Amino acid sequence: MTTLPFPPVRIGQGYDVHAFGPGDHIMLGGVRVAHTAGVLAHSDGDVILHALCDAMLGALALGDIGQHFPPSDDRWKDADSSDFLIHCDVLLRSRGWRVGNTDITVICERPKVGPHAAAMRERIAELLQLPLDAVSIKATTSEKLGFTGREEGIAAQAIVLLVAA
Repeated sequence: MTTLPFPPVRIGQGYDVHAFGPGDHIMLGGVRVAHTAGVLAHSDGDVILHALCDAMLGALALGDIGQHFPPSDDRWKDADSSDFLIHCDVLLRSRGWRVGNTDITVICERPKVGPHAAAMRERIAELLQLPLDAVSIKATTSEKLGFTGREEGIAAQAIVLLVAA
């Protein structure tokens, strides 16, 4: 029996959710977005970057964001999730991989993501040293169903393709 070489790509998916709480903004994709609430989180609670980190880590079976940045560790209190994403990118690159592209969906009724999507794409592309067309940000509602529909929180899912560096 012949063993085929492992394909030079990996796929990962990530999901994150945070409840809304006191505040006047949320962080989405590394961008400060004005809102009638903040999020309840140990770090800055950026669901986009958290889901993206989990997708990147998962593609290489490196655990999840909670293992790398546990909420029980005060070092990560109010931390900028951009630092988490950079850490994950360094881990990938040190193992011979890089992000080829990512497709991210935000699930919420509010805030409206569309007006901020271009800035989010630009920030993520900058952080991961990617061309802009390798980063997709889109949004959907849950048609007033569930916790996002009742505007109790926000969720994001990310898919990432890793390619051999």
